[in-house]
Amino acid sequence: MKLQVTQENLSRALGSVARVASTRNTLPILSNVLLKTTDNRLSIAATNLDIAITHQIGGKITKTGAITVPARLMQDFVTSLPDNVLDLELKDNKLSISTDKYHSTINGISSDDFPIMPAIKGGSTWKIPAGELKRGLQKVVLAASSDDVRPVLTGVYFHDLAGEAAIAATDSYRLAEHKLGKHKSKLNFLVPASAASDLLRIIGDNSDEITITHDDQQVMFKVGDITLVARLIEGNYPDYRKLIPTKFATVARLARADFINIAKVSSLFARESAGSITINAVSQKVSINAIASQLGENMAEADAEVKGSGEVTLNSRYLIEALNAFSGEQIDFCFNGKLEPCILRSSDDNNYTHLVMPLRS
Repeated sequence: MKLQVTQENLSRALGSVARVASTRNTLPILSNVLLKTTDNRLSIAATNLDIAITHQIGGKITKTGAITVPARLMQDFVTSLPDNVLDLELKDNKLSISTDKYHSTINGISSDDFPIMPAIKGGSTWKIPAGELKRGLQKVVLAASSDDVRPVLTGVYFHDLAGEAAIAATDSYRLAEHKLGKHKSKLNFLVPASAASDLLRIIGDNSDEITITHDDQQVMFKVGDITLVARLIEGNYPDYRKLIPTKFATVARLARADFINIAKVSSLFARESAGSITINAVSQKVSINAIASQLGENMAEADAEVKGSGEVTLNSRYLIEALNAFSGEQIDFCFNGKLEPCILRSSDDNNYTHLVMPLRS
């Protein structure tokens, strides 16, 4: 293998894929990235057996070939080089990388043993604007569980909802749902939240469209020159829609910025009590109270339009993360008593719904 590529392109590609390479796996080759020339382009790939990312870049290919090299070393080294043309040459599983004032050799492992994700055969394919999927995933993925005891809750659920594509995630303490827009075909698959987070990292601000292909076992997201393939999570997702109330005894509408501010201030006093804060909505005010036996007590309030009245206790971190996920200027905070789910929604962002379960005060 012998070729020339720019430092900028190679560094960007390594940044896209190297994070997936696993240093904790028992297979040493999984901590490597695969460099392979194909169709006068250089393909850079990494996998942890559950997720695989491939990024193709242009280059001047003199001789074809393939090799795997340590991901962390390769990324750190190329990132440290000046913006210039790099000469790459492979001899006896040793990759030589040189430019004007830098000459290095990295010991590699033959590409023959590098695992390749199986191709998706007979799957369903659809397209979605990159910005829409990115916004939706950013709002939803935070609610996925990190506890493997219930694997289905560690995923982002892609499904159809009354003629629209929707994504949802829950850890049983909170729930986030975002509608992606009209969709004709049936959707029902679970993408690992880790894969969704990796997808967010590779969707650039200039990305135009994402092609999604999936079957019963895998899903593939193609974003420009980057392809991400992930194994789907097996199992049936809970019927979360049953948890979302449609009528509320108390509805408070207030500025999102004000709500975030009073929640953040109160959270400083809630660290002793596992983030517990009490929210009171009454008489055109929303107030938040937090007590710390060692530190003191705090009460902060904001102006609001309130229908009904009531009080509920929530985890402050869950509330703040939910508020930060919205893009609208106003928030409707809706609940039914102290033990029923609380709903956050916005007329400025009506595709997004966030549910937070109350704490027993």
